[in-house]
Amino acid sequence: MPNCTVEPVDLGRVGRRVIEAAFDGGDIVSDGGVLLLRQVDQRIGLTKSIARVFDDQRRRASVAHSMRDLLAQRI
Repeated sequence: MPNCTVEPVDLGRVGRRVIEAAFDGGDIVSDGGVLLLRQVDQRIGLTKSIARVFDDQRRRASVAHSMRDLLAQRI
């Protein structure tokens, strides 16, 4: 069996945390998938694009969360 070394894939940062994907069987965290989805969404702008399609008829003075934030929470 070959002894292959695969370098981790850098997915950027979230605050002070460095996000990387590694396939070496090391430490696994349960929220890694959520962080990966967030990074991908930031790169491709999926929730921003979807939010622009909605006609947001809420009163601006009463809005605490943007439509993009509400969509991101659901995805």
